[in-house]
Amino acid sequence: MECDVLILAGLWNSGPDHWQTHWERKHPEWKRAPHRDWNNPECDEWVAEVDAAIAGCEGAPILVAHSLGCVTVAKWAASGSPLNIAGAFLVAPSDVDAPSYPAEAQGFQPMPMEKLPFPSIVVASSNDQYVTLERARAFAAAWGSKFVEIGEAGHINGASGYGEWPEGERMLMEFCGQI
Repeated sequence: MECDVLILAGLWNSGPDHWQTHWERKHPEWKRAPHRDWNNPECDEWVAEVDAAIAGCEGAPILVAHSLGCVTVAKWAASGSPLNIAGAFLVAPSDVDAPSYPAEAQGFQPMPMEKLPFPSIVVASSNDQYVTLERARAFAAAWGSKFVEIGEAGHINGASGYGEWPEGERMLMEFCGQI
């Protein structure tokens, strides 16, 4: 099953060992939304850059977001953009309201809690340093997303051992097939 995918990395981008980067190499037709500043993101700028990346897609893409990219998807959904997406695969959404969240991200608070107007899945870990399982569940409920908990997986990134992450790719392909 092929689908039009737009990858949205989080704060500090997704490095060479991250599943998003592995998937991008495996599927060269999938594109990553570019950002001017990966290290000191400003919410309105990131939302505008995602909107421009969606506008550059042939059809309505599926957004594959990680961490702050998930928050950006929810902020984009609330932005009033006339563009459409097919759905969103949201992995390890960061809790920008948590006191421990890195201060580099500006303007992303408060955490968006409005229902998303497209199909979505939230994939979360039980020991993510950037979001509690309870908060990840609350985000999924508020957004109207299917919720998948994958156990102790840290922040579900390269540093947590999620390089190629074939299970996640299978989940994404199943999601693509359901849309």
